[in-house]
Amino acid sequence: MALRRMNIEGVIVGEGPIASLVILRTADSLGSTESLQLPIRIGSVEATSITMGVGGRSTNRPLTHDLLRSVIEALGAKVDSVRITAVEGTTFFAQIDLITSDGQHVLVDSRPSDAIALAVRTDVTILAEDSVLSTAALPDFRGVEETERRHELEEFHNFVENLSPEDFNVPHAEQDGE
Repeated sequence: MALRRMNIEGVIVGEGPIASLVILRTADSLGSTESLQLPIRIGSVEATSITMGVGGRSTNRPLTHDLLRSVIEALGAKVDSVRITAVEGTTFFAQIDLITSDGQHVLVDSRPSDAIALAVRTDVTILAEDSVLSTAALPDFRGVEETERRHELEEFHNFVENLSPEDFNVPHAEQDGE
C-alpha cells in the first residue's frame, strides 16, 4: 500500500444542486506530466470548513473540526497525517493517523472531508493510496498543456535553426509594364 503526498489544489463550495468538491493534487510531481488530480465530492459545510482552515480564518466559537483538534490535543495525542485509503463507486474512505502520548499510532476511520479539514488545522500531510489514485484520479491537464507547449516551441526552434538563406529566395513576379 504505497502512499503519495497530496496538496489541496482547490475547494469548490457548491450550493443547491451544485456539489462541493475538494481537489487534491499529487505533490511529488509538481510541474510534471505525471501530476494527478483527485476530485472528491464533499458536503458544503465541510467544504467551507476546509476553506476556513486553509485560510486560517477563526471564528468566535470553535467549529467541529477545531473541537476535534482540541480534544486530540487535550488527550495528549497529535495528528501525524491523514490518508485517503479507498474508493468504492463515488464514495471515498479516509483515516486519521494519530500518535498517542506513549508513541503508538492509532488509525481512526473518517470521511475524507473531515480528515482534510482536520489536516489543514493541524498542518499535517495529506496522503492518498496509489490504488485510490489509479481508480479515481484524473491527469492534471495543465501539465499536459505545458508539455505540448514546450514541444511546439522546440519544433519551432528547430525549424528556425535549420533555415538557410536559400529558403528565402522567392522568385519575383513579373509586373506588367516593366
